[in-house]
Amino acid sequence: MAAEAAAARRTGDGGKEVRRAVAECPVLVVGRSGCCLSHVVKRLLQGLGVNLAVHEVAGEADLSRVVDGDVALPAVFVGGRLLGGLDRLMAVHISGELVPILKEAGALWL
Repeated sequence: MAAEAAAARRTGDGGKEVRRAVAECPVLVVGRSGCCLSHVVKRLLQGLGVNLAVHEVAGEADLSRVVDGDVALPAVFVGGRLLGGLDRLMAVHISGELVPILKEAGALWL
């Protein structure tokens, strides 16, 4: 998948690659390589036991081809739908809503 993502970025078709990954993966994190916010998102989800997929993009332009509206990176998709960024992920985690959302998406079996 990494080779396909790199090829998609080179050909300028990152939006198609992200749409495919959103449809196929229970949890997808779209972010920039080396971004500290993306790292926090990944660590939180992995700490809960989620086997997530990661798609790295050059910027919000790649993401805007997939999602309508103003979406900041990192973007977290759960069950084929946009959950939001780090702030939304933390809010649903603190409120106790994250684990049921992940279970419903098939990302957790506990």
